[in-house]
Amino acid sequence: MTSRASPHPSRGGHFQAAHAEDATAALAALVERLLSSPHYGERMAQHWLDVVRYADSSGFANDFERGNAWRYRGYVVRSFNQDKPNDQFMREQIAGDEIAPQDPEHLLATGFLRMGPWELTGMEVAKVARQRFLDDVTNSVGETFLAHSLQCARCHDHKFDPVPTQDYCAIQAVFATTQLAERPAPFLKEENVQGFEEKAHLVLRRAEHLTMLRQFDDKLLSNAAKWYAEQKLDRNAWDAAVAAAKQSLSSAASTKKTNATGKMRSFTGIYETARTLLQRQGLPEHQYPPKLVGFGPEDFGNKRVARKGLERLRWEMERYKPYALAVYSGKTPTLTSVTSPVRMQTTGELEQTAILAGGDPFSPTTLVRPGILSALTPLVSAELPTPVEGRRKAFAERVASPQNPLTTRAIVNRVWMWHFGRPIAGNPNNFGSTGRVPTHPELLDYLAERLVAGKWSFKALHREIMNSAAYQRSAQMEPLLQGPSREGLEQSYADYTPRRLSAEELRDAALHVTGELNPTLGGIRNRPEINLEAALQPRMVMGTFASAWVPNPLPKQRHRRSLYALKLRGLMDPLLEVFNSPAPDFSCERRDASTVTPQVFSMFNSQNSHSRALAMAARAVKESGSNEATLHRCFHLAFSRPPSAAELTACMEVWKVRQANRASLTPSPAPQLEVRHEAVEENTVERFSFSEKLYANAEFIPDLQLSAVDARTRALAEVCLAMLNSNEFVYLY
Repeated sequence: MTSRASPHPSRGGHFQAAHAEDATAALAALVERLLSSPHYGERMAQHWLDVVRYADSSGFANDFERGNAWRYRGYVVRSFNQDKPNDQFMREQIAGDEIAPQDPEHLLATGFLRMGPWELTGMEVAKVARQRFLDDVTNSVGETFLAHSLQCARCHDHKFDPVPTQDYCAIQAVFATTQLAERPAPFLKEENVQGFEEKAHLVLRRAEHLTMLRQFDDKLLSNAAKWYAEQKLDRNAWDAAVAAAKQSLSSAASTKKTNATGKMRSFTGIYETARTLLQRQGLPEHQYPPKLVGFGPEDFGNKRVARKGLERLRWEMERYKPYALAVYSGKTPTLTSVTSPVRMQTTGELEQTAILAGGDPFSPTTLVRPGILSALTPLVSAELPTPVEGRRKAFAERVASPQNPLTTRAIVNRVWMWHFGRPIAGNPNNFGSTGRVPTHPELLDYLAERLVAGKWSFKALHREIMNSAAYQRSAQMEPLLQGPSREGLEQSYADYTPRRLSAEELRDAALHVTGELNPTLGGIRNRPEINLEAALQPRMVMGTFASAWVPNPLPKQRHRRSLYALKLRGLMDPLLEVFNSPAPDFSCERRDASTVTPQVFSMFNSQNSHSRALAMAARAVKESGSNEATLHRCFHLAFSRPPSAAELTACMEVWKVRQANRASLTPSPAPQLEVRHEAVEENTVERFSFSEKLYANAEFIPDLQLSAVDARTRALAEVCLAMLNSNEFVYLY
């Protein structure tokens, strides 16, 4: 957790008074207040989601949105807030569907197994895609729960650790009957289902795609008439097929209205249906029009945009339905491509796991039974069931066993790192010989024992760490003339090492001090404003182009915690990315904190920073009277302290000078309602353009604008901008 000085004067003053009277009791009470906050779960969830690679899209070239990934994120937040025992937390994520198949919460937990990038298109071999999933989930379980990267043993015995290929395949055999599916899971009373009204924008987009496809259908029918005239062919068979197609589609539409299922179907035109009828009748191809007769580059491109747009909407619409991004145990279904959310299937092939020569799924050798790491067998039972169901449940029991020395040490090592910024064992995802050895192995063993003794309680572990002298040491340590080096002091935890706020903390802290932060827990992902160039760039997805990033219309929707922001693998928020928010393709064991030039532009020049500075200035002006009182309020909001005399004088002088220069202003541009994209059509390799309507922007309410405040407030915003860029705000001391 992050514990900054309280922004509330009364609460901060109360703590200072209590600390002066009894420091130990005051700090213990502060720890309890932080642990009981509902935002504790959000902070811990951010750490956990880094490890499991949470994202709202599937990645690769097929980077479609995963409609219900947000429900797994909500499960993680609830688990931490409820202080769910860590052994139960692990079992549910590995095998929740086998433990309690009728419980929606357990189904949501298995979203962990779906977090890796995944796709299956008609241009790849299904068996290779399946093997890619099995390799991914095997390694993910190893890194997350066992602190071991297992992928090195995929093709050969591990060169440095006691992990033979037999072990790798044994763990993979546990997941050989694990299948992907979006499963029915009723919304829980604890889940936030606000914001579903935004579905109306997707309905408008779907109607637009359907209108365009109907127009192309009419154009093809018109082009077909011209084609028959040019070819001087008898068109009686064609006319009969068109009439039959109209009748068939009309009957199908009527039946769909009568038996509405809510399922989104692909568009099927009269032209395409007529051609199919003639093909089935055996009419030679030269006697009826080609597939896309008379089409030019614009037609090819725009038809693909509309058709593929409908496919993407199937996933996006899923987020408002009671489904879980989950798995089930069963046979592997025969699939050649996936163009819509997958449901459970009963038919398929029962996979037999074998050691693969060179990791090639088409070169199986020796069959392997489900199992665990052989190095653990003296401590944990190695016998696992082989039936279709129950493998993951039995495996999860071994992983979450108190006798498993890797599991307990893996999680306490992570929790220690989340508090101190560095782990005891240097590589939280790799306890192997290539990982950095623990600096305090006895401490790691002690914390692992305490976790089990405390019934696997995360909060009990937090109390033990946060009430320790090591955690409570100040960063303001007196310099030593002789003694350990700076690195030595850090390793001994002699003082607190200042750290920069993470990307999400920076954004959330700025929204907090301005009073704009919406603290609502859970719910569907939101879309904050991001850099326009990134938001509107054409992005290839599913053989066409993804929708532009359009922010939520209302400030209260946009200004939720960064944890809830839409996280696309193919388009990261540049503001978060530049401050080392990890890409979700790989597990992030520990975040970096680089210092690079683009960070300056994001913090000083971005629209986001200027909007927060203006909102902070307006809040301070509203809550204060004189200029001096207003600056005091700004300092308290940003730093939880009053300004020094020198700071007050400098800020007052800058404020006065800037106020004289801020009498005039340039109006802010209105949000775009439509954007024109230039692109290259995939099949013809010719340039074309297409328009995209930004429906949500029609309802867009901007943040506080310069035109809405006086010159005094506009000038103060420049002072606030400097405060938000200061080390005292950006770093935690």
